[in-house]
Amino acid sequence: MAGTATIPIIDISAEGADQIQVAKELVDAAVEYGFVYVRNAGRDISTEQIENAFGLSRTLFASPLEDKQRCKIEKNNQGWSGMHTETLDPKTQRVGDFKEGFNFGTFKDGKATQPIPRSIEPHQAQLAGFREACHALCQKLLLLFGIGLQVDPPTFFTSAHSPAQPSGSILRFLYYPPPSATPTAEPADVRAGAHSDYGSVTLLFRLRGQAGLEILEPAGTWAPVPVTPPGTEGDVAPPILVNIGDLLSYWTNGLLRSTVHRVSFSSTPTPGESSTDPRYSIVYFCHPADATPLAPVPSARVAAAIDGNVHAGAGADKKEMTAAEHLKMRLSETYLQMYAEGKK
Repeated sequence: MAGTATIPIIDISAEGADQIQVAKELVDAAVEYGFVYVRNAGRDISTEQIENAFGLSRTLFASPLEDKQRCKIEKNNQGWSGMHTETLDPKTQRVGDFKEGFNFGTFKDGKATQPIPRSIEPHQAQLAGFREACHALCQKLLLLFGIGLQVDPPTFFTSAHSPAQPSGSILRFLYYPPPSATPTAEPADVRAGAHSDYGSVTLLFRLRGQAGLEILEPAGTWAPVPVTPPGTEGDVAPPILVNIGDLLSYWTNGLLRSTVHRVSFSSTPTPGESSTDPRYSIVYFCHPADATPLAPVPSARVAAAIDGNVHAGAGADKKEMTAAEHLKMRLSETYLQMYAEGKK
């Protein structure tokens, strides 16, 4: 195991910050690491919203099994997935992931547009507000990427991610049982298999003290990603971890890095974090509108990456597809059983 991952920390909402400089730092982090910590301090998404979302996550996963099964995940990527349903690294995993998940699609007038457990039905407006806040933060990041990449126009990414258009954007709650509750796990097993994310930008919210996330470093070693990196210990809440997804990397011909990561059982967790307790996390996967064509973005820096073949092979001989086609391709690799059943 390598040492703790070194990931830049950027405050994108600091008062008086130079937007062009912040955009440059954000793009540099995305090119070099594919991950960046964003200091939140309650400015973009309130601490209360985050705490309430984690409270609802605990309530949801504590719901009766039959109530969760009633909301079983479908090919629209919405609903509940049980233990071992998802296999993020099918080439190496013995069994599916040791986790449960619940994917929320869109809300309309503060109401879910899909079946949800009865235990959280009274809190739909709260969930809708949190999802909207996540998307707004992603739009802020996407504008900064447009500025930092010198895209013409800089609103290219934000226009493609309009919340008014159908897309694959998902708010996801995740629950990883403690190792003591997974006696069938073997030493080589992981809680979530090695993977890169499918969309444009991912927001990850974690709770202090809960270990598990690791990134694959260029040397081929796994490095833990602390919930609270040095310098943020006094913040009211841990920074939000942002990472680049495959789609944004594909869209920029590999210039922006989509880094492989996993959730392990963490036999050697980061100091101050535990791997013996349950682990909860909340993720927002931001996707462009389904019909968006994934042609290289109009950016001189991306064009230079194509000429220079940055991150060799990232975009070589690739077929142009839409955002919806890209997502379907990735989901069919992850939910093997669900898609196999559809072929019968």
